Amino acid sequence: MSVVRIEHVYKDYLLGEQKVQALKDITLSFEPGVFLAIAGPSGSGKTTLLNLIGCIDTPSSGKIYINDQDVSGRTPDQLADLRNRTIGFIFQTFNLLPVLSAAENVEYPLLQRSDVSRQERQKRVAYFLDIVGLSKYVHHRPNQLSGGQRQRVAIARALAIRPSIVLADEPTANLDHQTGEEILNLMKQINRSFKTTFIFSTHDKRVIAKADRLVRIDDGEIFALGVRSEAKTWSLARNRRATDGAQPQLGESPKGP
Repeated sequence: MSVVRIEHVYKDYLLGEQKVQALKDITLSFEPGVFLAIAGPSGSGKTTLLNLIGCIDTPSSGKIYINDQDVSGRTPDQLADLRNRTIGFIFQTFNLLPVLSAAENVEYPLLQRSDVSRQERQKRVAYFLDIVGLSKYVHHRPNQLSGGQRQRVAIARALAIRPSIVLADEPTANLDHQTGEEILNLMKQINRSFKTTFIFSTHDKRVIAKADRLVRIDDGEIFALGVRSEAKTWSLARNRRATDGAQPQLGESPKGP
């Protein structure tokens, strides 16, 4: 089973009267539990691809499957429900609500879930704030927290819905080097402990170094795919579409860490 499957996806935008093709014939498949980086320069299409995986945006053509379910043609309400049950988000700018405490920010997405009781919400908030090391800061508002602490709150919020996928858009961009390393190590630990799929949009070499899968994208097309071996080396498959029409695929994950 694939946690994400993308088949011949194109994404076009209109800028005035001009059509801009942000993604061109993307075909990919990610297995559950992957720690994957989508890398590329600014404007390459990596954030667009992340938004499509997160069902924040919809493709112009092609199919996207989340946990083997076709999400094409779903209504905005149906996509919102899918996101609230399946996909956690971590943003570059944290996106915390400034008037809410750390605990209230973590609880916020659960308030939209009628299947999660108040007692269960409180239990999850306490559990995941403890996981990210912020049990002492539950009543602090974002302006009372450091950048690293805010990102830890954002991670706890993403995990509180118990997602199968966490999407992280440049999560280390606003953090200093040491704090960024700590946040990456925390996410890697969560990935290994909970088997949660992490998919990053990034150009940060530190993120790429910790990933076990790599998708390189440029000008809206897949440039190369990488699989990290147990020896911590990359095996890259270049895109051969220009010569023989083939599209590279991600292999099975190697055994071990």
